[in-house]
Amino acid sequence: MQTPEFSQPTNSFHTELRKRVNLYFADKKIRQTGNFKLYSKATIIALAFIATYTHLVFFTSSFTWVNLLECIALGGLTAAIGFNIMHDGAHGSFSRKEWINDLAGMSINFLGANVYMWKTKHNVIHHTYTNIDGVDDDINAKPFLRMCETQEKYSIHKFQHFYFVFVYSLLYLYWIFFTDYKKYFTGKVGELPIKKMKVGDHISFWGFKAIHLVLFVAIPIYMVGFLPWVIGFLVYGLFAGVVLSMVFQLAHTVEDTYFPVVEKGQVNMEDEWVIHQLKVTANFATQNKVVSWFIGGLNFQIEHHLFKKISHVHYPALSKIVKQVCAEYQMPYIEYPNVRLAVASHISHLHHVGRGK
Repeated sequence: MQTPEFSQPTNSFHTELRKRVNLYFADKKIRQTGNFKLYSKATIIALAFIATYTHLVFFTSSFTWVNLLECIALGGLTAAIGFNIMHDGAHGSFSRKEWINDLAGMSINFLGANVYMWKTKHNVIHHTYTNIDGVDDDINAKPFLRMCETQEKYSIHKFQHFYFVFVYSLLYLYWIFFTDYKKYFTGKVGELPIKKMKVGDHISFWGFKAIHLVLFVAIPIYMVGFLPWVIGFLVYGLFAGVVLSMVFQLAHTVEDTYFPVVEKGQVNMEDEWVIHQLKVTANFATQNKVVSWFIGGLNFQIEHHLFKKISHVHYPALSKIVKQVCAEYQMPYIEYPNVRLAVASHISHLHHVGRGK
């Protein structure tokens, strides 16, 4: 399909915003990439993941409720690696050294997904065409969920605000065992083609998929038995799916965000890209340091979408700049003060869309 094009900038808003952000880094004499705060956090999360995995797989004699809690913790740590290490690495903001960014991005490969597919789906498509139905694959949960009013409606959608958590729980398992392979064999993310893979990309895809099966299927079954593995792996994968889904959905599918209607054959968008991003993106719980630490600053989603090459450790400072410039130029800045209100807004959005026309 032909992707829409955004209108050319007609004011100095984006120029002023970039100027002030660049001035901030110049005045502070700091780099826009990660720093010791990020590297220490990444080390803590990675070591916690390794320790939890090792205890579950190699030191579990009988599967108990304690092990179930460990599986939940492992699911949370998997999401944390994605939020804090992989995400910055894949955007090239984890470090100023490219090989370290590549290594950080590849952490997702060990967890069963594929960074090459992720970069196309997320970095290119989602960050460019956010909330545009038919292009942004992140709002495509058909037929189970209806995320915006341009999507086809089924009778089951009137109940989606009750069962959405179940659908979200399937994300991680569906991702690593189905959608990655679908993208690989079709050569597409949704309707958009993936850049042609090189020989090394093919080797990496299949090699890491095999490594993941050994680490998370074969070895655990051998060490703890089939039934404990099934229970543990499902608890682990379903919890990771809920956490991953909720964080990304709270940033874009809430009551106040915008879903532009692109008619068939339409090429030109009404807004320029920066204004579009402000309309389709929301922040939440930005004063909650625990939430910010765990989800890698993705509650500062506005700053991330405007400056995806800047590490998330700088987003709290940048948010003050972005909010100020938006106020001066009378631009939207959508923000929910806490997680509870953001979740309530998401549920309300699902209820409205599920029962709408």
